[in-house]
Amino acid sequence: MKKPSVASVDDSIEAFFKDMPEPDLGDLSEPASILVTGIGGTGVVTIGAILAMAAHIDGKGVTTMDQTGLAQKGGAVTSHIRIARKTDDINTVRIGTAGASAIIGCDLLVTADGDCLSKIRPLGADLGATKVFLNTEKLQTGEFTKNPNWDIPVQAIIERLKGLTGADNLRTLDASAIATALMGNSIATNMFMLGFAYQMGSVPVAEAAIMQAIELNGAAVKMNQKAFVWGRRAAWNIEKTTEIALPKKADDVATAHRTISQSLDELIARRVQSLTAYQSAAYAGKYEKFVSMARDADIRTQGKAGDVTEAVAKYLYKLMAYKDEYEVARLYTDGAFLAQVKNTFEGDIKLTFNLAPPLLARRDSETGHLKKMEFGPWMLKAFGMLAKFKSLRGTPLDIFGYTAERKMERRMIAEYKKMLEELLPQLNATNYVAMLDLARLPEQIRGYGHVKEANVEKAEAEKQKLLEAFKNPPAQQKQAA
Repeated sequence: MKKPSVASVDDSIEAFFKDMPEPDLGDLSEPASILVTGIGGTGVVTIGAILAMAAHIDGKGVTTMDQTGLAQKGGAVTSHIRIARKTDDINTVRIGTAGASAIIGCDLLVTADGDCLSKIRPLGADLGATKVFLNTEKLQTGEFTKNPNWDIPVQAIIERLKGLTGADNLRTLDASAIATALMGNSIATNMFMLGFAYQMGSVPVAEAAIMQAIELNGAAVKMNQKAFVWGRRAAWNIEKTTEIALPKKADDVATAHRTISQSLDELIARRVQSLTAYQSAAYAGKYEKFVSMARDADIRTQGKAGDVTEAVAKYLYKLMAYKDEYEVARLYTDGAFLAQVKNTFEGDIKLTFNLAPPLLARRDSETGHLKKMEFGPWMLKAFGMLAKFKSLRGTPLDIFGYTAERKMERRMIAEYKKMLEELLPQLNATNYVAMLDLARLPEQIRGYGHVKEANVEKAEAEKQKLLEAFKNPPAQQKQAA
């Protein structure tokens, strides 16, 4: 289990939040229509059930309706909750178009779905614009397995919501990160979001009734009650809550590999350092040679080191630092991995490793792909020994180098360097864009095993088209900015 923040149980924190005001829950002159959006299996339906019971305990009228996608676990789920002074005041169960008084968005993509967006009351509506509370955690979907370049357009979603309901009616926060840090379990996120919306005055049910409903539900009672309270605190003071949940520790200062380079020179220097640790200074020197070649071509073409230099610096490094057995062993045993585990988990920890070593793993009878095997904690000692033999990489004594995947990886490095040697001297304003695309081709080569092989084939097919564009650039092609 992830460590809850030590500070979260400090008496000084209770004292800090003692002045948190009670929210204005309104008079229910109009029924409240709350839409909870999220992913199946994370407690969206539970939120609806708890609110329904709480409203009943509080003597109010309430209806709920849950809608689930094709997959109840992992699929889109919405819960329609309508609360009124009495049940007769509620005319329909389902929240209709422009009918939501509040949306508790526990998932970005479900909230951004057209059906959910249609429930938003815009600025200027007679009953007031919808209040939206949005968890900004990026939870990847199955689309990522089909398109590795796909990413959740967080800012676009936020801007879309602002355009509909207005900036003043939208509150965003990374609820998953905060709730997980405080409660030690991401499943607390939705209850945290409920507490947040309650403190903002959008859940017209007494807190005592909600606490009793959580208790009657019987599942993780203390955690859910605590999550609700912390959600309230976050709504009142998000800065303090974040500071408590995610403190900056002296031993947890961001290391170089976790920060973004501030300049091209820094980007290159860090990769030289990394390749030296990966193999040797001589190996890193070969990398520097080709980056310098790209820089010279850039300066000759546009007067400064630019996009081509940066692309070569990034993607030649990507090819040269391929994750073979020696590198995996080094990364597990250089100290950083175990320090992160110790800082994240408490108690006795038993590590197991799921690996598909080419010399040991069996192949699936149907697909022909290597099947992963489970190895116990003893693998750390084996990794420690293996890491010491990285100097064998690329030599005749490198037993791993004879596998098809390692041969492919080393062939790609040689082909990329050869391409640079041939094309960089020809770089000019008209073929600059094609050269840039060629230099960035390794970005498409992701994954391991059969996944990587398939991506290599796609990249090589694309390479032929780009080479043609380089040799015969379109007349309208302009130099990259």
